[in-house]
Amino acid sequence: MIGKIYLDSVLKRIAYYKSLGDQTIAVLTEQQLHWQPEGEPNSICHIIKHMSGNMRSRWTDFLTSDGEKPWRNRDTEFEADDLSAAAIKQLWEDGWKCMLDAIGALQPADLEKTVYIRNEPHIALDAINRQLAHLPYHVGQIVYIGKMIKKNDWQSLSIPKGKSQDFNQEMFGKKQ
Repeated sequence: MIGKIYLDSVLKRIAYYKSLGDQTIAVLTEQQLHWQPEGEPNSICHIIKHMSGNMRSRWTDFLTSDGEKPWRNRDTEFEADDLSAAAIKQLWEDGWKCMLDAIGALQPADLEKTVYIRNEPHIALDAINRQLAHLPYHVGQIVYIGKMIKKNDWQSLSIPKGKSQDFNQEMFGKKQ
């Protein structure tokens, strides 16, 4: 029972973080997806290439092959390129689809199976938790860069500054 609850919770959390990235990507131009802050931090494009490579590598044949696939070249995920906005968005969707399909196919008993990431054994539950820490980290970077780009035109993706009280009242009003 708890395994099913856990898997449902994971899918819910993943969908939430994906939606934050979706909303950010949707308001940016192709040029903005390639913009890098000073000092060579990653662009949103780099982060998406990395996330997609990571998700596709980890979740392709999740229970039966090492999560670091021979076809993945992590270093190239951080190299400059001229990907179109459509290609960047396709990478984004492909990575999430691979992961969501793999997790959606898991059964509670699978959570105790051993999987490998770079030849290091993990129980499947821990590999999922590892991904739940990794992805929000990068989604947060995407959102922050989007906020830097949009400046005063940024629309909050959560509770806007100064609106916590209104939000709480609305949430508590729903219970009644």
